[in-house]
Amino acid sequence: MSHRCSSLPYVLITPARNEEAFIEKTIQSMIRQTVLPTKWVIVDDGSIDSTASIVGRYLARYDWIEMIQMPRRRDRSFAAKVYSFNAGHERVKNLEYEVIGNIDADISFDEDHFEFLLNKFGEDSTLGVGGTIFKEEEGYSSESHSFEGHNHVSGQCQLFRRRCFEEIGGYIPHKAGGIDWIAVTTARMMGWKTRSFREKSFFHHRPLGTAGRSVFAASFSYGEKDYYLGGHPVWELFRVAYRMTKKPYVIGGTALGLGYCWALLRQIERPISHNVMEFHRREQMLKLKIILKSILKFKRVDSFRVIPN
Repeated sequence: MSHRCSSLPYVLITPARNEEAFIEKTIQSMIRQTVLPTKWVIVDDGSIDSTASIVGRYLARYDWIEMIQMPRRRDRSFAAKVYSFNAGHERVKNLEYEVIGNIDADISFDEDHFEFLLNKFGEDSTLGVGGTIFKEEEGYSSESHSFEGHNHVSGQCQLFRRRCFEEIGGYIPHKAGGIDWIAVTTARMMGWKTRSFREKSFFHHRPLGTAGRSVFAASFSYGEKDYYLGGHPVWELFRVAYRMTKKPYVIGGTALGLGYCWALLRQIERPISHNVMEFHRREQMLKLKIILKSILKFKRVDSFRVIPN
């Protein structure tokens, strides 16, 4: 039987726009949690589909779920997602909680997902950001298909210790994206531990970055993002080559590289400080050094734990 968390209370915020295909899966996952949040605010960001009516069916039955409806807009951007999150944050800021989470409206997870993560926060007072690996259709797993590793927490489901979230200044509303990455990297640079745990996972129902665009366009956008988030050119070459070994193979890798080069030529403004960029590049070069050393020694590379700490 579900119960509320008494030792480590938490709140959740979900910005949602045109998520009628998936949001009920997320809601069903939440209402089955072994530990329920004090409050879950779903922010309908001007949806033109049935997102709001789907959420509305649950409001009367579950008093810990609340919905905010934002005005309709033409654009779909990550900055808008932050504005929606902040609207939800206004509703919970005066509540008593220790952990605040941002979860997307297109994921589902096991019944003990949040109990597991809250236990991790309870066990380690230095844990500032926590989450798990995620999986998608056709076999994608962030555990084995990405070199972000266990120090990064995917933006589809991020939990922050309240003090950590306040110290980093919350999410930065950058239109092109990277808001989750900036938050996690800034927290780590400030001395907080950030961890994804492979013992649990959630399922992401929409392939990464494809909301409203093709796989090529999504990969191109990721290349642009690699540039404006300060990615090292040498690391990007390695990343492009690696992506060409994964579906959709050459198309994905080529689009990624073109996106990075296009952003470089245009000198797109970076939304991060010089300190964050230098911290990020040091981590990338450390990873690359460890990876190349392992390859030369014919040792298997665990992409999830390239940096062991």
